[in-house]
Amino acid sequence: MAAPILRGVRELLKHANFAPVPRRLRHKKKWAATEPKFPASQLALQNFDMTYSVQFGDLWPSIRVSLLSEQKYGALVNNFAAWDHVSAKLEQLSARDFVSDAISCWKLEPESGHSATLSPDCSPNLRCFTFARGDVSCFPSARLGSLGVMDYYLMDAASLLPVLALGLQPGDIVLDLCAAPGGKTLALLQTGCCRNLAANDLSTARTSRLQKVLHSYVPQDIREGNRVRVTSWDGRKWGELEGDTYDRWTQHLCLYVILRIEPGPHACQVLVDVPCTTDRHSLHEEENNIFQRSRKKERQMLPMLQVQLLAAGLLATKPGGHVVYSTCSLSHLQNEYVVQGTIELLANQYSIKVQVEDLSHFRKLFMDTFCFFPSCQVGELVIPNLMANFGPMYFCKMRRLT
Repeated sequence: MAAPILRGVRELLKHANFAPVPRRLRHKKKWAATEPKFPASQLALQNFDMTYSVQFGDLWPSIRVSLLSEQKYGALVNNFAAWDHVSAKLEQLSARDFVSDAISCWKLEPESGHSATLSPDCSPNLRCFTFARGDVSCFPSARLGSLGVMDYYLMDAASLLPVLALGLQPGDIVLDLCAAPGGKTLALLQTGCCRNLAANDLSTARTSRLQKVLHSYVPQDIREGNRVRVTSWDGRKWGELEGDTYDRWTQHLCLYVILRIEPGPHACQVLVDVPCTTDRHSLHEEENNIFQRSRKKERQMLPMLQVQLLAAGLLATKPGGHVVYSTCSLSHLQNEYVVQGTIELLANQYSIKVQVEDLSHFRKLFMDTFCFFPSCQVGELVIPNLMANFGPMYFCKMRRLT
């Protein structure tokens, strides 16, 4: 199954003028020993200046200075701790639960055209505190609570939006295809909706970080039961492993044992938070920076990898199920183009129809907390802004129809 996907991706890249250079025209550049060595973060900034100045136009100078400035964080309340006590402590810091506030305002606006009795299609039970726009206060480090788990998890608050967009309901069986380092996996568990959660990541080093997060924030009985399974598998092959039946089967890949579970009332929900250029990290950290010269080919192949992972997530979903694709990159080559290319690929190779869900209401719902780019072709993009320095975070929700 992976071979047709790979062939289809190659065809897409050819149409996008990414055709490989003929062998006879290739040459290996000779680097002088005295050539100046630029740090990867500087190479990243040069790359962003060339590409994003064209993509964002007059918005780029503002986004640029925000990316280079200190990032804001949110505090995701751990529902496995004494969450009411934790929330009260965060409120004393003059922080607010941006999720609860947004949904409360949604219900109180009858003139907005939606029913005042219905909540937007968001995953429930998520509490995340942020400081107001323009407030650059920092949260203190999380501490071990009275119930033996950490009180809250500090994260880019925009990272919560893909989990909210998934719209989980009680009894859902969920796949987090690229789960490490674990912030979104933890948020999925906080909803209380996951009857079974498979958290997968190819890198064993990254899954070790994921395990540490779960150990610090999730009670032992949940970690060690059948409710959460952490696996280290090539996500591009997940469609072969559990294609089209993931809401009826779960697989313990570490032991190569397939366990039968009863069908749930809802279709499978899949989060595909793919590897990307991690724009903010690339400007501030030299370690594990994808703009290192030695990783140039890996960086150029990112769109192909992202298409393969999204295709695998959609293939692993039953008709009627939802997939949310997300990155922490501003690049439309890694965002809208990957979504559109994958939908076209699945239609041509597998006759699978995928529909992009409208998330424009998220812009109005969370406009007091985040700054959204107004011109995405599909999906939504949070752009960094000095008054609300979260993101970047792109997310797009899709529904598999056939």
